[in-house]
Amino acid sequence: MAKPLVALVGRPNVGKSTLFNRLIEQRLAVVDNVPGTTRDRLIAEAEWAGRVFDVVDTGGIDPQGVSGSRRGEPLSIGSAEFVEQIRQQAEMAIQEADAVLFLTDAESGVTPSDREVAQILRQLQREENGCLVPPVFLVVNKADSPQRRLAAVEFYELGLGEPYPISALHGTGTGDLLDALVAALPQVGEEEEDESIKIAIVGKPNVGKSSLLNRLLGHERVIVSPIPGTTRDAVDTRLTFQDIPLTLIDTAGIRRRGRIEVGVEKYSVLRSLKAIERSDVALLVLDATSGITAQDAHIGGYILEAGKSVVIVVNKWDAIEKDSYTMQSFIQEIRQELQFLDYAPILFVSAKTGLRVEQILPTAIRIQEERLVRIPTSKLNQILQEAIERHAPPAHAGRSLKIFYGTQVRSDPPTFLVYVNDYRLAHFTYLRYLENCLREEYPYEGTPIRIVLKNRRS
Repeated sequence: MAKPLVALVGRPNVGKSTLFNRLIEQRLAVVDNVPGTTRDRLIAEAEWAGRVFDVVDTGGIDPQGVSGSRRGEPLSIGSAEFVEQIRQQAEMAIQEADAVLFLTDAESGVTPSDREVAQILRQLQREENGCLVPPVFLVVNKADSPQRRLAAVEFYELGLGEPYPISALHGTGTGDLLDALVAALPQVGEEEEDESIKIAIVGKPNVGKSSLLNRLLGHERVIVSPIPGTTRDAVDTRLTFQDIPLTLIDTAGIRRRGRIEVGVEKYSVLRSLKAIERSDVALLVLDATSGITAQDAHIGGYILEAGKSVVIVVNKWDAIEKDSYTMQSFIQEIRQELQFLDYAPILFVSAKTGLRVEQILPTAIRIQEERLVRIPTSKLNQILQEAIERHAPPAHAGRSLKIFYGTQVRSDPPTFLVYVNDYRLAHFTYLRYLENCLREEYPYEGTPIRIVLKNRRS
């Protein structure tokens, strides 16, 4: 079930990241007094009055940072480059979000940048059933004193309705804002049941994701281009393979942190991450010609954090000069650079020539079947007991970890609840050891395993 999405937009240094952290009650976004600190979008879950929604933090639009300006010379507010940057961000926020929080700064007052963003947001809203959608909430941040809260009335001139004076840093006024926000969010109904296996094709730009999709489908379903970042939307394609319904999700490439442009590409990355969230199996596509990069590891980390199964697909294998040791050397490099995905199968393919592409879908289906395997409680405790006998649990300050029993509480991903005397005595290396013992009898190929420790009451 999809959650409503709330986007934070506004010029740099108005406190978007501070409000983001306040809404999600975690310190995820980097906060700095230097404008432009937010270099990548962040998305996280927030909850208010029983309503759960996703919040996305974006980088501010800096008229001095737009290409085409000389160093140190600010662009005029009416410059084509700056207006286009604003329009891209506003358009994507309107398209993707169920509500928009437009942040301004009580300390600075109404600025030309605020007027420009407000005008674009008003133009892009559409009327449905007598209401403007998505709703835009005018948030006047840094209203830390009674005088500034009273001065917030000047923001009425932006034509976006009632201003909400708040202090994101101290939390003042955020309750009233959230009350109004959740009241305006759409009610989420039950989605039509979809029994298909959802397979997301993800990777950095220009690794051949769209070409791979076309090869899997056997025809030109999506546009293929050598220009990085061609795919802007997550494209769903349904098919039946060996009498099994599948949904293939092609996504925009995910670029390295700090290399994501404000506007369209920021939100295309958001779509890619949301595609990972709604998938069962992710195909992590690597480029054989460029080796393993830090961004490949970042994307693998997104997949792991989401608890999704994964197949590592090394594309462009036809472009590599090979000898009898090339593939094994590449496997060793992958296992070293992506150690946290050591359970993932690796396929060497070429979307261009079709080399081994026929192995991808059967592998994804097999992994999904493994993902849903449940271990009987009696068998699970037998495995745990044998693991303890082979290697005793760790001790700390004279106390040893005692494992009483375990049970599987879910299978998507496989999650095991293990009752112990004191979970603080467990070291992550011992949990990894227990995971390896489980995989000896139940491999869970391509799928992460979660082991949760809980203290058992006497």
